[in-house]
Formats: sequence, C-alpha cells, structure tokens
Amino acid sequence: MKIDRIDIGIHPINWVGEDVLEHGDHYTAEEVMADISRLGLSGVEMSRKFPKEPEALGRLLKKHGLRLVSQWKSVLLSDIAARDRELAAYREHARFLKRMGCEVISTAEIGGSQHWDPRRSANEKEVLRLTDRQWRVFAEGLNLAGEIARGLGMKLAYHHHGGTVVERPEEIDRLMELTDPELVYLLYDTGHAYYGGNDPLALLHRHGGRVAYVHLKDVRIAVLEEGRRQGWDFVTCIRRGVFTVPGDGGLPFPDIFRALLEQGYRGWAMLEGEQDPAEHPPFEYARDSLAYIERTVNKIKGGSK
Repeated sequence: MKIDRIDIGIHPINWVGEDVLEHGDHYTAEEVMADISRLGLSGVEMSRKFPKEPEALGRLLKKHGLRLVSQWKSVLLSDIAARDRELAAYREHARFLKRMGCEVISTAEIGGSQHWDPRRSANEKEVLRLTDRQWRVFAEGLNLAGEIARGLGMKLAYHHHGGTVVERPEEIDRLMELTDPELVYLLYDTGHAYYGGNDPLALLHRHGGRVAYVHLKDVRIAVLEEGRRQGWDFVTCIRRGVFTVPGDGGLPFPDIFRALLEQGYRGWAMLEGEQDPAEHPPFEYARDSLAYIERTVNKIKGGSK
C-alpha cells in the first residue's frame, strides 16, 4: 500500500508481542507472514518468531512476497564503559540489516529503563533519567553508531519509546539538539509520542525534517489516563490495552497524515497495534485500520477537513 511517497507496511508485533511475551506466543512466522501477505502489504519489521539466519529469513520472506524494512536494536550507549562492546554489536546488527536490504535501523537506548536495562533489578519501578554527563556520553555514542549506519548506506532512526530515557518532549528535543542531524535521525512513533506526554502533531512539526521512519500506533486515551492514576508502568499499560491500531483510538490521524504529506515525508510507515491478539484479532484490526487510513488520506487529498 502506497500513499504518495509513503509506503505503508506493518509490524509483526500486532501478532506476536515483543514487550509482553505471552501475547501471541503461539503464532508461527509462517502464520504471521501469510496474514500480512493477505493484507496486501509488502514491508515488515523483524519478529522474535522469524528465522535469525539470513538465508532462511530471506527464503521465507520471498515465499510470502515480503521484504524486511528494519529491526529494533537496543543500545547501552549512555554507559561509557560499554561503548566499545555496544558499537561492535551495532556494527554486526547493521551488517545483517544491510544484507537483508534494509535502509533504516530502529535504535533505542535502554540505559535507565526499569524494564530493559540489564544493570537493574527485577523490582525496579521507575525510569532513571540521564544525568548531564550521561547525556553527553549517550549523544557521542549515538553519533558513532550513526557513522556506522551511514558507512553502510543506511540511517540510524532513533525510536523514542515509553519506559525509556527518551520519551518526554524535552528528552526528544535534547536528543535532537545534541546529535548530528547527518548521523542521527528520528523514528517518529505516534503512540509512543502520546504515551511520553508529547502532542504527536507538535512533535512532528518540530522535528519533521529529522524523521526517517514512522510507526503508526493509536492510543486508548482512557486506558492511559487510568494507568497514570494507578501508577502502571509501561509494560502493564500494554497488558491493559493502552495501544491499538490507527482509527481505533483517540489520536488525530487526519492531522498527522496531512502533516506527513505536507512535509513530503518519503519512506516507510509501519502499522502497529501492540495489543493482545487474543482479544484484538490482528488481521481484522489491521484490515480495518488500513481501510481507515485509505479513507482518511482520500479525504485529505479531496480537500475535506
């Protein structure tokens, strides 16, 4: 599916959870790819259920008429002691994605996260925000990772993400300010933007020139508000159904698509729901969301408000 210069793809996270592992764990790679192919889409991100070996993955993608667009890469670049190890791992990951024909590397810092920082214990409750020194180290490390990506003809697309040290408006702004715009781009995620306290449209207007990749995710605003009152962490919010596909939540997607089109965004925009597939059948939700996107864009092009 293509909208002007925007290619619409989909993330297998609609079927198989990445942060909540019990979500859709029964699905196989074959089942997920077959559903995506039936939707008429060609671009997918990596799933934990997909083959890790390039030849096997390539054969399966080809069988279903699909191509790999990107894969998440966690980094711990806010820790100077981990830099050499992290950059070596990043280079290996980048080479794999390059081999698969990808152009962007979804990248996110896990230092300070109560969920993903390997240095923290299982009973942590809050994100540990970066100090000024850690921000400097982090930005320097990201620029170096961006050089690795650029050297392979790719782009580092930084994924601002709930439950991490780059989710709030001031954190995204600081990341953009401290990093080289020729080396570090932005993965604009509508759902994570709102979750982190951003106005998704304002974020897009501020940093649209740095956007190299897009995740289209909606938010059940009432669920998020309840989560804030109850003090739920990010993973609990997912389990309670905070996210859904575009058109099923409360985000202003007509305005978001209008802005993407007016800014001339060119690249992939991936449909994401990240909800329990047992309660929200992924094929049906994706099908209905794609129809919603098509209607929305047709209204924009037709001049409707």
